[in-house]
Amino acid sequence: MLVLTRKQNESIVIGKDIEVKILAIEDGKVKLGIEAPRDIEIYRKEIYVEIEKENVSAINQSINMDALKKMLIKK
Repeated sequence: MLVLTRKQNESIVIGKDIEVKILAIEDGKVKLGIEAPRDIEIYRKEIYVEIEKENVSAINQSINMDALKKMLIKK
């Protein structure tokens, strides 16, 4: 892990087109501004972990084809 020290209004650059700027530091919290291309997905870590869990759960679910057919026919 790369560890950097930055002050307010300083930033780091990741690759050619992602910039992370320290906007504010107050009450033990750091406020970040991120400039990145729209196709780059940016998540808070806890949200990213939840998405991964849901994806793994979806992959491991078995599909009840009869129930699926009934759902599709109703519409």
